[in-house]
Amino acid sequence: MRRLIGIFFVAMLSLIFALATGAQGFSPPTQLHLTYPPLRHTTTSDRLFFIGTAPKDGNVSINGKPISRSDAGHFAPSLPIALGENNFNVKYVDLVGDRNSERQINVKVLRESRITLPPRDIGFIKDSLLPTVDIARQLNERICFDAIATPSATVLVRIGDREVPLLPRRRNVQLPPNSSVLTGNNEATVESPSGYFRGCTTFEAASPLGQPEYEMRLGDRILKQRAIGKIEILSPKNIQVAEITAISADARTGASTDFSRLTPLPKGAKGLITGKQGAWLRLDYGGWVRESMTKIEDSEVPPRSIVRSINTKRIVNKVDKNNIWTEVTVPLEVPVPISIIQGDRTFAFTLYNVTAQTDTISIDPDSIINKLDWVQTEPDKVTYTISLKPKQQWGYKVRYQGTNLILSLKHPPILSSSKELQPLNGLKILLDAGHGGKEDLGSRSPTGYPEKDVTLISSKLLQNELQNRGAAVIMTRTDDVDVDLALRVAKIDQEEPLLSISIHYNALPDDGDAINTSGMGSFWYNPQAQDFAKFINAYTTKRLNRRDYGVFWNNLALARPTTSPSVLLELGFMINPVEFEWIIDPQQQKLLATTLADGITEWILNAAN
Repeated sequence: MRRLIGIFFVAMLSLIFALATGAQGFSPPTQLHLTYPPLRHTTTSDRLFFIGTAPKDGNVSINGKPISRSDAGHFAPSLPIALGENNFNVKYVDLVGDRNSERQINVKVLRESRITLPPRDIGFIKDSLLPTVDIARQLNERICFDAIATPSATVLVRIGDREVPLLPRRRNVQLPPNSSVLTGNNEATVESPSGYFRGCTTFEAASPLGQPEYEMRLGDRILKQRAIGKIEILSPKNIQVAEITAISADARTGASTDFSRLTPLPKGAKGLITGKQGAWLRLDYGGWVRESMTKIEDSEVPPRSIVRSINTKRIVNKVDKNNIWTEVTVPLEVPVPISIIQGDRTFAFTLYNVTAQTDTISIDPDSIINKLDWVQTEPDKVTYTISLKPKQQWGYKVRYQGTNLILSLKHPPILSSSKELQPLNGLKILLDAGHGGKEDLGSRSPTGYPEKDVTLISSKLLQNELQNRGAAVIMTRTDDVDVDLALRVAKIDQEEPLLSISIHYNALPDDGDAINTSGMGSFWYNPQAQDFAKFINAYTTKRLNRRDYGVFWNNLALARPTTSPSVLLELGFMINPVEFEWIIDPQQQKLLATTLADGITEWILNAAN
């Protein structure tokens, strides 16, 4: 589930499933069992699936209407959910022999509106008044004020010496969540704009403006309320610089984790602060970083640098002779922000707040670089494009060593001369069995059987198959233990394997179609992993005659490491009543492991040549 709708949803659903039921394993059901939803559930979806099971010699109904079940007795119908409170009665009637026993489960589902509704009486929705946190902006930068208020009222905001009228918003477009692309519901909707107000302005003088005061007039009634956050306009004379203190700081397109990731900034990188919002800082190249990952210092001038000579050299790992890198060294006066874009056979990195004076570039003939070009795309931005010899990229690392930027590019693996017997001899592959432990159960089947158990089974079977082919397999877990997500990622960066594969089984958000959704899916983030994700998905589904759920670019923690092509595989849907039986079949599990190992081997042999 973590792969589809993010860490928040998997934590939520895992907890819900844990509270709703205990794991029931492989034994046939002896009574009515409901895995999902829990007895009390809140959602914003207009439909909801009911996942469960019951003895097959009987009938199951929901609110008096019979539902279809698999041959094993499992069910997963999706039912419409109205706004407000919905009550469901799930009933099982045993009709075997002379018996006519029944069991019932009552479920209460509250569907909330996706949008915040305006107050019925005169008033503001408090959390709608912007800003909700302290913010700082530059001179003449546009600042907007929002409010959700009584629809027929007149609304304005006072800030500094300004009165800014807020006008009703003509359209209130609701974007679907990122997970909607996985359920086929990826369309924006236009909701009624009644009660939504907005107004914008700019400020020409640096000043701490304080909290804006919102005022509403409705007839002869006046209501005033201050926003929680304060506004400051930054002075161009007071220069503040943020230096990255974390090993790697995630940079975002906006001031929260809801915004998209940019290239992480390595430790030591410095940028001029051009904005603040709560716990986030905006740097002059455009990215936002957490203030907790930085050190702020006053400066007389913004951090700027020139770039002169660049050199490259081949580096062999002393412990693992198959772990070979090309290092590109770029001397700078100050560590600056960086962004990276990978192509099929190109690797481009952009340095910000930099002017090129590059006349000499040295390329090691034993490196994997064909040539290195540069272009000054803007007065303070230089892009370097590396043309690579190999047809497949195998990983990269970025760090600052003092003020020197060190970019490391991994070489292709050296294949064994006895590849017919052990084609993967000595090649390091990391397998991550998803979830684990008492708290992180993952998705749950109609019987309540947890994803964490089958991912461990599948990973151990695949480990054995890869070892038979000569691979050195690293496992993030070999027992039912909870391994922190950050530790799994750190293991990949520490081991620097040839490939990193995270094994999972799938689920869906509430508006998904559990009965009709099945198959294997592959998820990648860095372009170096795309080819493998596409290949292994097509190879496995074709060989096993399974449905192909698709190959997706997705911002997942276990797909983000750059030291190797890293993918996350969803090998089937736990919540699908029929596919679940295939997932837990021991013979099919062994066949799946053999097929995956064959596909991994074929891809490596083709990509490394």
